[in-house]
Amino acid sequence: MVQTKLDEILARLQSLQDELEAELEKLLEEKREFFQYTFEKGKVHFKKQVRELQRKYKKGLVKYLIDAEFRHVISAPFIYSIIFPILFLDITVTLYQHICFRLYGIPRVQRSKYLVIDRQHLEYLNVLEKLNCMYCGYGNGVMSYVREIIARTEQYWCPIKHANKILDSHSWSENYVDYGDASAYRQKLAELRKAVASENT
Repeated sequence: MVQTKLDEILARLQSLQDELEAELEKLLEEKREFFQYTFEKGKVHFKKQVRELQRKYKKGLVKYLIDAEFRHVISAPFIYSIIFPILFLDITVTLYQHICFRLYGIPRVQRSKYLVIDRQHLEYLNVLEKLNCMYCGYGNGVMSYVREIIARTEQYWCPIKHANKILDSHSWSENYVDYGDASAYRQKLAELRKAVASENT
């Protein structure tokens, strides 16, 4: 009975998620029209007059550096030093999925769907602001990409719910077997592995 109720809630949640995605896409189209840009083949295109208007809001690099807060200046080396572990993570996890996912029959996660770097096309940003935005886009994109790879790995190897509720769990975990249910784990493991192998990317 409890499981049936949960299934109903999850179905409603999925329906709401689909509705939300549709509304967000509609809103995005409205924003594109309002700010007069198009998105074609992965590239953003602004109308010439819009680019010229944006340039009026651009803060020159020299002024930007002069006006920089001291706390921002001293934190910069710490922020940028994180690029090395992020790059290492990106490379090693990509290598991992290309080897292991092929062996397990799991479709590989498309990196390009998670790494969105497009803010450098905004004319109101100076070169340093563009670099910062590219860095943030890359870092957050890698984390989302890695999370999906690890989630698919978890679905394949250990699809068991945790004893306690975890914050912001990934969508794969909804179908995991209950913590402590040994028979369900043995019965459903093959089925759950097939589910991740049939994921449509």
